[in-house]
Amino acid sequence: MADERSLSAKSESESVRQERAVSADAKPSEKRVDHALRPRTLDEMIGQDRLRDKIKILVQAARQRGEALDHVLLYGPPGLGKTTLSYVLANEMQGSLKVSAGPAIEKAGDLAAILTNLRAGDILFIDEIHRLRTAVEEVLYPAMEDYSLNIVVGSGPGARNIQLSLPRFTVVGATTRLAMLTSPLRARFGVVERFDFYEVAALQEIVTRAAGLLKVPIDREGAHEIARRSRGTPRVALRLLRRVRDYAQVMSNGHIEREIAHTALVLQEIDELGLDDLDRRVLDSIITKFGGGPVGLDTLAASISEEGDTIMDVVEPYLLQLGFLDRTPRGRVATRRAYEHMNVPYTDAPQQGSLFD
Repeated sequence: MADERSLSAKSESESVRQERAVSADAKPSEKRVDHALRPRTLDEMIGQDRLRDKIKILVQAARQRGEALDHVLLYGPPGLGKTTLSYVLANEMQGSLKVSAGPAIEKAGDLAAILTNLRAGDILFIDEIHRLRTAVEEVLYPAMEDYSLNIVVGSGPGARNIQLSLPRFTVVGATTRLAMLTSPLRARFGVVERFDFYEVAALQEIVTRAAGLLKVPIDREGAHEIARRSRGTPRVALRLLRRVRDYAQVMSNGHIEREIAHTALVLQEIDELGLDDLDRRVLDSIITKFGGGPVGLDTLAASISEEGDTIMDVVEPYLLQLGFLDRTPRGRVATRRAYEHMNVPYTDAPQQGSLFD
């Protein structure tokens, strides 16, 4: 019973995080648009140059040997292209892509059904792979390592084990929490790569490409205005592009210029650095309620009525990247940059002293 409550709470917090990452206003039609905007080859991918170059070598080597790709584990903040890369890999290897998620594979039999339907060269993409159940993981181990599936038929004294051979396939796992993967599962991936936040120039190119595919006229300055407020995340950039497109269509001639993009994003409460209302509430709480910190994650979450996982996985990575937040042994601390961005004199900040006092 306790395990069920823990799983339920974890699932709820995860859903909150995912909802904010994907955006609560995303409609089925918009998801189809996102799918259509995805690159189909590695050459079409924009940004993540270091990762793309390594994956290109991996794909080319596998093609030359006529083998399946080694198993690939992708980790990093949500919205950076882990799912997109799995589609690209399937296309590059000319195999089929089977998509599932850790929470959706509830029983070992569910995974067995998926594995037995794979063909040679196929790619099995498992999102949120850190949430696989232990019993499911144990079925996945021999499948990844020896391409075999062990099935127990019957029960009691008459039970017997049947081993089925599987075709050579590739598991592509995606996670936002690498530390939550068990060591045996992580060790079975031959390639482990991190997705980093995107540079503004790369995001500008992504916005321009997407606008062209959507047949939305946009100039360089308009694309740059959207890109610099996109939190280094393509998913956010595409969401903001749709919102700016709506504003330009209703309030202007449909052409996205810098002023149109600026006004539309201000209306969406997205500031010049891409911080939204939740980001500002976190910073405001640390600065005004807790004197700049340090403050513990649970206390901070309670002070703004949000889930701690949402703050830790969605809000903090970008604030840390901007240098607005420090994680110390005693809690979260707002930096001088955060004070300046929130227009609060840094002289009001208490002297923190040594972090290890």
